[in-house]
Amino acid sequence: MVSLILDHVGVTLGRRAVVHDVSADFGAGTLTGIVGPNGAGKSTLARAMLALVPTSGRVDVDGVGAAAMPRSELARRIAYVPQGQTLHWPLTVERLVGLGRLPHLAPMSRISDADTAAIERAMVRADVLELRDRMATELSGGERARVLFARALAVQAPALIADEPLASLDPGHQIDVMELLRAEADGGGLVIAVLHDLTMAARYCDRLLLIDGGRIVADGTPAEVLTAERLRAVYGIDARVETGGEWPTITTFGRAR
Repeated sequence: MVSLILDHVGVTLGRRAVVHDVSADFGAGTLTGIVGPNGAGKSTLARAMLALVPTSGRVDVDGVGAAAMPRSELARRIAYVPQGQTLHWPLTVERLVGLGRLPHLAPMSRISDADTAAIERAMVRADVLELRDRMATELSGGERARVLFARALAVQAPALIADEPLASLDPGHQIDVMELLRAEADGGGLVIAVLHDLTMAARYCDRLLLIDGGRIVADGTPAEVLTAERLRAVYGIDARVETGGEWPTITTFGRAR
């Protein structure tokens, strides 16, 4: 079990304040989507949770300040799927996924049978097993996204943060990834995903944080957060939101006038 608490977190990059006074707490067994328009500060907030950018306020992981926690310990507690990562090294897919085991290894040590089994399970779950001998630098964008997801799964951390995990994926694999995120949460994991697709967010997430201008403007269930009024105010679109089914469905009509 892992907990993540943000206490008045702010992030300034250069001279620009990107995240303002964000407080929220996240617990095990929940899939939380962070949604909002381009430039709202979603990815920066995710990086702040991982102590990857300087922050004001405090980020606590299991009651310990993330910035003071050894990087290997933080990596064992929270796996991370970054957005749009460029691959520079000619590694096979299997070796790239195996990098997810590094937080568990001592310097100069070799992977164990347990590490090998974790790598295999991660490749199966991310549907990249047939790519295991391919060079990662030769993959398509969608294949690369799935492999990086497998690398995060190989960590076997109790928490997972995924930044735009659906980018470059076809509709079928988008569903597969959301099902994986859902399964991680249902298995007791703390899962946070930065998402642009509001329909996917509404269908799979337990909770949404709607970010605009670096601030949380709504926090609740998808039905509570994704109202037509908020979509108009935050995204500048006219939309109809129907809440009679298993999850809210959103039909957009165009820019608000």
